Amino acid sequence: MSNNIFIAGEQSGTYLAPGPVTEADILHMAHKLARRRLAKGRVLDAPSKTFEALQTLLQECEHEIFAVVLLDNQHRILRFEQLFRGTIDAASVYPREVVKLALTCNAAAAIFVHNHPSGDPEPSRADLAITQRLRDALNLVDIRTLDHVVVGLEGCVSLAERGQI
Repeated sequence: MSNNIFIAGEQSGTYLAPGPVTEADILHMAHKLARRRLAKGRVLDAPSKTFEALQTLLQECEHEIFAVVLLDNQHRILRFEQLFRGTIDAASVYPREVVKLALTCNAAAAIFVHNHPSGDPEPSRADLAITQRLRDALNLVDIRTLDHVVVGLEGCVSLAERGQI
């Protein structure tokens, strides 16, 4: 990133740059803002903002990434963690590792997220199957599964919004 520093503007959510800004600078700032929206202690009260942050972080990846957002009882973020990295069309997801992390964080709920490098966010049968396995595993230790979000260049698909959780 160049030496430009973005400065908060007079209106909330606006930023100023004192000099030329490159595309890399803009992408870097977008990733920082997306990470901030998923930072520990933030309340997830607007699904659309959560989807935007997840899409910003994952849409450009050339391989599948599977991540989890762990939440407390008030839906405050405890942790956002990218757990598994796969190939261009698949990622191996291990429920044991998801449960272990959720218990370590003392999570009350979880949101799963992964990207489709093809750009099409339509969930596959494998996506639905792993969602069920993860939900069942977390249910055994009283952790709720709130959603599984599939990210693509064309947008995000929420399995919860489709009634598939």
